[in-house]
Amino acid sequence: MRPGLLGKQLIERKLINEDQLRIALHEQNKKHRPLGRILHDFSFLSDETIHDVLAEQHGMRRLPREIPVDTANPAIPEALARRLACLPVRHDPVAKRLELAISETQALPHIDEIRQLLGGYQIDLLLASPGEVARGQEKIYGHQLSIDEIVAELDLPTNSSGRLREGPAIRLADALLNDAVRRQASDLHLEPEANSLRLRYRIDGLMQTIRVLPKSCWPQLCGRIKVLAGMNIAESRAPQDGRIGIRVNGREIDLRVASQPTVNGENIVLRILDRHKGIVPLEKLGMPSPALASLLQILERPDGLLLVCGPTGSGKTTTLYSVIKRLDSDAVNIMTLEDPVEYPLPGIRQTSLSDSLKMDFAGGIRSMLRQDPDIMLIGEIRDPETAQMGIRAALTGHRVLATLHAGDALSALNRLNELGLDGLRLQGCLSGIVAQRLIRRLCPNCRQLRECNARERALLHQEQTYEAKGCHECGGKGYRGRLALSEVLRITPALDDLIGTGATLPQVRVQALGEAYLPMHLAALAMIRQGLSTFAEIGRVIGLAE
Repeated sequence: MRPGLLGKQLIERKLINEDQLRIALHEQNKKHRPLGRILHDFSFLSDETIHDVLAEQHGMRRLPREIPVDTANPAIPEALARRLACLPVRHDPVAKRLELAISETQALPHIDEIRQLLGGYQIDLLLASPGEVARGQEKIYGHQLSIDEIVAELDLPTNSSGRLREGPAIRLADALLNDAVRRQASDLHLEPEANSLRLRYRIDGLMQTIRVLPKSCWPQLCGRIKVLAGMNIAESRAPQDGRIGIRVNGREIDLRVASQPTVNGENIVLRILDRHKGIVPLEKLGMPSPALASLLQILERPDGLLLVCGPTGSGKTTTLYSVIKRLDSDAVNIMTLEDPVEYPLPGIRQTSLSDSLKMDFAGGIRSMLRQDPDIMLIGEIRDPETAQMGIRAALTGHRVLATLHAGDALSALNRLNELGLDGLRLQGCLSGIVAQRLIRRLCPNCRQLRECNARERALLHQEQTYEAKGCHECGGKGYRGRLALSEVLRITPALDDLIGTGATLPQVRVQALGEAYLPMHLAALAMIRQGLSTFAEIGRVIGLAE
């Protein structure tokens, strides 16, 4: 397909604008790469959207989402599938027919090679994105960089110095990073013990030991990770931070790396940030319906301070990014201050605070106010000066979004008071407070009903509830994925007056409960009634008193 034809179609469908096309064509003239690849790399369009248009242009069928592939009987060898970037989808040896997905139309001349290999098969072509093909190949042929294969092949042999050779260390580092992403871990922990190296992943909020490796592999493996992260490999007695960018199954993955000296060596933790799934619409966060409705009402207000509260790892930043995604348009100027920037957002001015920048949150807010912002995101309110500057920005007509460490929405008022913001100063500028935790979603494939005990009947007002069982879909754990357990306190005029007069928290709570405020523990009970979670999981996260 001619580049101009693709660009014209994208413009007509209003998927990109003229300026974005002009930038992509300019880049294409310099680097001679496919226009679709450039549009994706510049974050103008997703791979899936580009290939939807390409399939229509070439008169090809599009690979359906979540299509099952034949893992038991792959029609073509792995080496050929990877070389041609193709995916055997459905294989019928009796009818001599094969459905084959390809990621690039340049692969069309090579189809005869596959037809010859199979002995005259009829091949029905589907068009897929590179990421879809890579994920399908992983299902059929297995993980390309298997940790077990590397360990079995090498048995972790050492050289004369007692250390793992550099080549295997590079492969092992790549295997660990790819395996953690494949298992949908949020964090990868490399923990040296006295005589071993423990590898743990955090999956759905819980730590899991994946395997234990010989201690001899750690020096070279640690060095390799620090090189990838841009850290000082000669420094092992001071904490360091770094960042790694990798591509897995067609997705861009960022890893935040932090090292910490311990008595057994440097401990390294990698936070995995998947750009592909990190920013989702508010409606898909799994918030309870009343909480989501209140939050959407808050977002209708053109100014004021919106706080998202919760402990570390409760998804506060993810919620704020979802809010930003909803508010973003050409009509507003959005700026952020983060420590660090977790997900790059096209069209939004993001600033990552660091030692080299020599700027803190309070100083960053002062600077941003001179940049004519409409919406400001503050990574965290952690000191009185930042709190004062955030309130000042909200009072001057800006919409300010920020995170705050507090147990629930009401206790956030006490936390603000500790930071020097009394009720009188908050009056008129606080628009709402969101408090949240992340809970594991009960696997819908294997959950099973059981009878409630007396306490559960009193809480649920029903005779039966669901509990976790475990199946192949959830890896035997009974849970798959996570949900946001949230409560939203919308500051109405009546609540604003109470806060301004210095009312106590019980007084504020009574007024809030009369205005559709649903506390987190009641939202949790609603999720249990709907079969989305269990008493065991809720008790692990927030506890449920009688």
